[in-house]
Amino acid sequence: MLTLLPLFTVVVLAVVGYRLGRRRAAALASRGAPRALHSLPSYHGSYVALWSAIPALAIALAWLVAAPHVIESMVVDALPDDLRALPAGELDVLMNEIKNLADGYVARAPSPAVQAATDLTNRLRGISAAGVAAVALALASLGLLFGRRRLVPDLRARNKVETAVTAAMLGCSTLAVITTFGIMLSLLFEAIRFFHVVPLGDFLFGLQWSPQTALRADQAGSSGAFGAVPLIVGTLLVTVVALLVAGPIGLMAAIYMANYARPRVRATIKPILEILAGIPTVVYAFFAVLTVAPLFRDVGARLGLDVASESALAAGVVMGIMIIPFISSLSDDVMNAVPRAMRDGALALGSTTSEMIREVVLPAALPGIVGAFMLAFSRAVGETMIVVMAAGLAANLTVNPLDAVTTVTVQIVTLLVGDQEFDSPKTLSAFALGLLLFTVTLALNVIALGIVKRYREKYD
Repeated sequence: MLTLLPLFTVVVLAVVGYRLGRRRAAALASRGAPRALHSLPSYHGSYVALWSAIPALAIALAWLVAAPHVIESMVVDALPDDLRALPAGELDVLMNEIKNLADGYVARAPSPAVQAATDLTNRLRGISAAGVAAVALALASLGLLFGRRRLVPDLRARNKVETAVTAAMLGCSTLAVITTFGIMLSLLFEAIRFFHVVPLGDFLFGLQWSPQTALRADQAGSSGAFGAVPLIVGTLLVTVVALLVAGPIGLMAAIYMANYARPRVRATIKPILEILAGIPTVVYAFFAVLTVAPLFRDVGARLGLDVASESALAAGVVMGIMIIPFISSLSDDVMNAVPRAMRDGALALGSTTSEMIREVVLPAALPGIVGAFMLAFSRAVGETMIVVMAAGLAANLTVNPLDAVTTVTVQIVTLLVGDQEFDSPKTLSAFALGLLLFTVTLALNVIALGIVKRYREKYD
């Protein structure tokens, strides 16, 4: 609550500044002709609000980022000499214990020195929150007064506000790009460490995946096996099954809702389909384990087929049901965006409804439909819970959907569960798998863009 206090204070003063600035601009306009104002009163209010909010928010956010490090340094300096002389690792553990105690998580009775450090941490946090709130309040008040004093009839408030909004949007875009590059570099650096131990060729073309390493060199499997081919094949197998289920159903549902259904029917069907996207994946996983997998196993036994209790077919079918809304909803939206004049023109020339859909609507909506399928593909590739519970963890190299398989994302989660040493090939292989998945997804997106660019219909 204390952390949110300065932010709440700044927001309240920004709202007050907006009201005062707008009222001030209206007063300036009433003294002379209304056209004397360069910008609308709402822009003058936004101008004052920006002056009130931006400097105070900048200082408050900077302090909220730096405060934990400053407080930790002061607490360390206040520790007794014997605790301050601990090795770096043990000192970090001690500071984590102090932070947990200060946050209210008590695992055991602390020693007097630790309790004193905890009390000091709480006091410093309170002083920090009160201080930053006071500074933010002062800066916001000064900014409000400064911005209000600058209001004159010929002030180009609209230009200044739009410049500030443009800079904010540019900053958000830059942050998104930097975050993407940060993810890429973090994967790349750790993957390079892995490839120093395991050759790239063995990883990409190896046919056996067994990352578990033995404790002694004379034990079997002491070096592990890091061939990613079984994981890649398992991922593609489950994804293909999911798309075979979701693709036709989602696309046909979108065609019906966009071209055949009455508005009242469409308004009922579309929300019901979109409910599927809001169901938690663990619920789908339970449905796959308790209903779909036993059903397929029993049907397979009656037909003389050997269906595993955990199979790619069960996981793929349930995953396909889950991603139906990604295809149907987006495809329906892009089909409805096709100009009505094009539809009416095709029907006026004698086309049937199905011919109009096939020759006009689908070519015009192709980029959006491909985007819907790519989104569904990415959603299927990144799914973990359904595969863990319905397809298993066995890294089998098979294209038979009746067998148990595993995927890249499942292995990443398995490798990083619990306390792990980040200098072992077993843990570093998770980063190599992440880099592989990122590269494959990027390549598929490039291919999809090429297909769209080649076959897209352009209309004036």
